[in-house]
Amino acid sequence: MALPSEQRLVRRIVRHYLRYDPENPFIFISALLAFLGIAAGVMVLMIAMGIMNGTQKEFEKKLFVMNYPLTVVSFGKGVRQETVEKIRKAFPDMKVSPFYSTQVIAKHGGAIQGGMLYGVDFAAEAAINPIFAKAIEGNLTLPPPRYSLVAGDDLVDLLDAPVGTKITLVFSQYQAAGLGTLPLQKRFRLVGTFNSGLKAYDKAIIYTTLGAFHKILKKDPDRFDGVHLYTQDPMEKIAAVKTLLPDDADVEGWWQQNGNFFSAMQMEKKALFLVLLLIILVASLNIISSLLMTVMSRRREIALLRTLGATRREIRQIFFRLGVVIGSAGILVGTLLGFLGIWVLTHFDIVTLPADVYGTSRLPVDLLWSDFFMILAGTTLIVLLSALYPARKAASTDPLSVLRNE
Repeated sequence: MALPSEQRLVRRIVRHYLRYDPENPFIFISALLAFLGIAAGVMVLMIAMGIMNGTQKEFEKKLFVMNYPLTVVSFGKGVRQETVEKIRKAFPDMKVSPFYSTQVIAKHGGAIQGGMLYGVDFAAEAAINPIFAKAIEGNLTLPPPRYSLVAGDDLVDLLDAPVGTKITLVFSQYQAAGLGTLPLQKRFRLVGTFNSGLKAYDKAIIYTTLGAFHKILKKDPDRFDGVHLYTQDPMEKIAAVKTLLPDDADVEGWWQQNGNFFSAMQMEKKALFLVLLLIILVASLNIISSLLMTVMSRRREIALLRTLGATRREIRQIFFRLGVVIGSAGILVGTLLGFLGIWVLTHFDIVTLPADVYGTSRLPVDLLWSDFFMILAGTTLIVLLSALYPARKAASTDPLSVLRNE
């Protein structure tokens, strides 16, 4: 289909102005810098957003393992056994693991380390926590001895206590000793170790049996400090679980327990997006300067086109399309480079991270399509706005004044 004469004229002149002009090399260089700046900005934005999303998902996965989908907590004397049975009856597919918790100090040889001790049913906990299940797999028969202990690899390394040795736990409660009191302490046998991928957890979390809490701390067997719940859709079931609880208990989702952390990551992601968008904004200034220099150097040509019948609309289209072509080429090349960079970072260990800080030694990259389209939308808007002013400036050229003076 043949193009109208107006469109053919605009396209031909745009192609002419995109060529290198030996008489005005700085115009071509400025346009090239604008193209490279936009391409670099799009590429960096894609990779940065991919890294932010990948890091957030990696943290979410690690925290989900050790925080459980839902946790029932008590504000009174504990969660009653009858409440646990209500939950089991109302949600037969939901896995339930009641627990006790207290702070302790672990000692072995001359090494000591503080931690959080959880009393759990080993079978129930293994059903909802794959890290714990892997730690006890093949190490003991269920139910385990009362004073069995499962600890993180980092804690075991600090205490220099291999599996099978006895570790002394010092509790915050006191017991009478002669004319005074001493902290309550008990020796436990280490039967397994786990590695969650987060050193903060592997140094501090310790598991033992419910019976140990009953015997040492005199815990009521019919009341628990809390209940861990596992379900595939916790956000949908949290409200239903809450209706089964008494007034002195509540239920929290893993996203609520770590809400501040993920809110901070979302804020960092938005701030990073805006800061990196400034790269594209700076590159767009090169589009403006390049087009303005083209307008100034082509004033006589613009005046001649006007006298030969070209309208203001055609002149405006020429320079607007010139800016759009430069910006669109930068967006296209930047997108290709961005996907290439993400592929390289995903398949090759170019960047390694400290696992104790980030939970993984490999750089996680996962670009969401929503972020990708937001990058394209923001960049396209900047390019269109950058091409608008020079196009209007060119269209406002007075041919009589130019031909009279030049």
